Amino acid sequence: MASLADKLTASGGAESAGFLNDIVEQLWPNINVAGCRMVKEIVEPILASTLPGPLSSLRFVKLDLGHVPFRLSAVDVHKTSTGGIKLDMDVTWESHSDIELDGKMVPKMGIERVHLNGRLSVLLGPLTDIIPLIGAAQVAFINPPKLQLDFTDAANIADLGIVSGTVRKTILGIIGGMAVLPNRFLVKLDASSDYFKTYQPHLGVLRLTVGKATGVAGPKKSSVKRLLNKIVKDIPDCYCQVNVGAEEEWRTKTIKNDHDPDWNETHDFLIADFDQAITLDVNDDDVGADDDIGMGSITVKALLLAGGSSEIPLTHKDEPTDARLTIHGKFFHFTGEPNTLNAQQIEGEGQICGLATILVASALGLQGQRDELNPSVKISWGAKEFRTAVKSYSPGTDIFNPSFDQAFRVPITGEMIENPAAFKVTLLNKEVETGTVEVGFTDVMNAPGLTLTDAFKVGSGATVRLSISLHGMELAN
Repeated sequence: MASLADKLTASGGAESAGFLNDIVEQLWPNINVAGCRMVKEIVEPILASTLPGPLSSLRFVKLDLGHVPFRLSAVDVHKTSTGGIKLDMDVTWESHSDIELDGKMVPKMGIERVHLNGRLSVLLGPLTDIIPLIGAAQVAFINPPKLQLDFTDAANIADLGIVSGTVRKTILGIIGGMAVLPNRFLVKLDASSDYFKTYQPHLGVLRLTVGKATGVAGPKKSSVKRLLNKIVKDIPDCYCQVNVGAEEEWRTKTIKNDHDPDWNETHDFLIADFDQAITLDVNDDDVGADDDIGMGSITVKALLLAGGSSEIPLTHKDEPTDARLTIHGKFFHFTGEPNTLNAQQIEGEGQICGLATILVASALGLQGQRDELNPSVKISWGAKEFRTAVKSYSPGTDIFNPSFDQAFRVPITGEMIENPAAFKVTLLNKEVETGTVEVGFTDVMNAPGLTLTDAFKVGSGATVRLSISLHGMELAN
């Protein structure tokens, strides 16, 4: 097995993307039409369900991505652990768009520029011996991209505050939920491609310790607050928020009245790519609204190549500060050996000893009228519950044998393996349960490689095809 250092430094070297940009330029009119359709069908309903108040009524009344295509650069080619091809590349888009949103009790909002920058990862696989040779393409930003929107006309008021920030934050949330690692946007190039061979597993777990911050002078205050500081000595009450990709944010405890807070707190993060950034945001816990002290970041790769420890400089609104934050990290890779799935890997609260992955490929043999079928699959494991997207009939789709192609991941704690629950698989039509089956934890533990794959009978002649995998952890060397 290759060492951790070999994995971190493996690269074919960045290549020119000239020919890719030529292809994108030729395809741009088609990309524009397809992209606008996706925004209308996918993004608009999410805006309606997530934007607050009157903003939830916003709808796209004009949608044109413009004539300027996105540009690609710094392409790096890798072979994946599952035998596919991984292309990493920088993407930059400085659009000249013509986009309008309108809603009830909200002024019409125009967007004339979209500024987008990020590092994109494209997975091609599984590779086959049948044309088109590639079963599927999966696209994701390695880290949340940078996004800026330029508003026009009446929407210029948005540039002054809440509307701009709310719309931008919501759009970034949609991108994160669909296409920021570990989430990937899947496009099947071969309809018969097996999702179990397409899925790209996580690389492992980063056990990150947030140590001591030094030189924390506190956030810059308004003139009123500065006057109060002369009367009452203000020493920051600091906490740190940590983000890795689209995983759930983790926050340390608050340390009160300390310019050099020492948290020494540890948390485990699932890692999908070594180029994922660890983003650290130190704040002052304040009455009303918390004050930003400083932010810093480092990639997982850079931290591990530095020996697992690094002192991160913090910036405030992109300006350097005197504050620095020390972090430490250990990397564990996943293994299918049963003896590695145990609580001995856990060193403290909030840490894990393995990962359960449930892949839901499809349901087969559904009964009923096609226009009345809205199937989905719910997975329950102890207190954890997940549900696939709800499918509906449209011309060209087989609603009686729908594909879901979704993955759900559950970090395993010590309590979960000491008192393991069964995996419950439920087939639903709308909100009505039409069948269910339980898969025992020991059945998965006894399966080869801790992976159980089958078409499980849920009743009424229907089956759900899924794969349940358990992985333990080993410290990488």
